[in-house]
Amino acid sequence: MASLKEMRNRIGSVKATQKITKAMQMVAAAKLRRAQDAAQNARPYAERMASVIANLAAGVSGDGAPKLLVGTGSTQRHLVVVATSDRGLAGGFNSSIVRAARERIVSLLKEGKDVRVLVVGRKARDQLRRLYGDKFVGEFEAGGNPALERAEEIAARIRELFEAGDVDVVTLFYSRFVSVISQQPTARQLIPAEVRAGGPVVDLKGASYEYEPDEAGILEALLPRNLTTQVFSAMLENQAGFFAAQMTAMDNATRNAGDMIASLTLQMNRARQAQITKELIEIISGAEAI
Repeated sequence: MASLKEMRNRIGSVKATQKITKAMQMVAAAKLRRAQDAAQNARPYAERMASVIANLAAGVSGDGAPKLLVGTGSTQRHLVVVATSDRGLAGGFNSSIVRAARERIVSLLKEGKDVRVLVVGRKARDQLRRLYGDKFVGEFEAGGNPALERAEEIAARIRELFEAGDVDVVTLFYSRFVSVISQQPTARQLIPAEVRAGGPVVDLKGASYEYEPDEAGILEALLPRNLTTQVFSAMLENQAGFFAAQMTAMDNATRNAGDMIASLTLQMNRARQAQITKELIEIISGAEAI
């Protein structure tokens, strides 16, 4: 059994850890609101752009359609983009994203597809390099705060691989922020661009309109920008989800530390009481012997 001194040292160590986890919880909670607002404010822009692209895509077909919209016509070469955070101590936040991406990679390889991996965030890099390091075609750090410039760099690398004919399909894995206690690992196809109907509808009151330049020309300009927007939106969603997951994880760690301190304190008090009782018995026995 541990001595009283060892128990006191252990209680002191747990208390110090509890202070750290409590401080990290408070920092994550303070940063969460701003990150949540940024992620939610970016959604309307991304949704409206998706709606515009869907409207334009309805009038484009055949050889004149941009490649970013219709793809290469093949699904043999896949690029899996995995976006996580750079830091940990957030429960299963990063692992859940990597797990979803890994399942897709395994599935594609079983189908005989050619898979390449581009990672955003140190956690994605560290977890996937052990298994698929030979398939890496790019590594980026997520950074402390999502920046549009970083999203543009990532989108430029994706376009470079696509235009060089190295990939046919591009899928982005990230975590969509749902609430403080819920973050949903999500797969979004970037190339060919997803055409999602059901966006905001503008009432033209019977007016007719035409595009200048034509639909294909506008799409040629919008699709690269949409690619950057989707990447940037995913980074913002990840940031909000990371702080929410870290706040929850540190809250649980703080509570567990409190339970451990209470348990160790009880053990120490019992051990001290047993030691005092033993000493009293020895004193009384010695007195009676005299």
